Amino acid sequence: MTITLERLLKHMAWANQQTIRHLMNLPEEALQSFATNPEWKAAEIIRHIVESGNFYVYRLTGRFAAEKFAEGFQPASHEDLQILLAKAELVDKALLECESLEDIQMEFVTNAGKQVKRWRSTILSQSIHHATEHRAQLASALEAKGFMPVDLDELDLWSFESAQG
Repeated sequence: MTITLERLLKHMAWANQQTIRHLMNLPEEALQSFATNPEWKAAEIIRHIVESGNFYVYRLTGRFAAEKFAEGFQPASHEDLQILLAKAELVDKALLECESLEDIQMEFVTNAGKQVKRWRSTILSQSIHHATEHRAQLASALEAKGFMPVDLDELDLWSFESAQG
């Protein structure tokens, strides 16, 4: 058996879905939660996770998996979270499909205007790390404002494997 990123990408998709569903079970005011920086409210963090995943797909393939959010979009309601959930499904599915691509160096210009080369495997690995990092930030934001945080121990790989049967 060859070890691949497939299981990690499937875990990320599952954890992203679980996180959005958790937010849908909280009062809508929870989306305004933040830990230390009011610019990084729960709404921004969860939008950022999904939108960044879409951008990673673009870096890997040259196309977006889903239509980009309108400028300034911030989920403020359970209905907005439902839209985010659907987009996350598309994005995470596209990232999983990228796992089978040839591991070549992709060349692009960063937001800072720097020309860089990145292996596809590095971009995919970063997409997983990035989502995990921000789920932890989201849990802190919710807890800081007294809302039930995402239980990160219930989103680990052990829990994912148990949920898969």
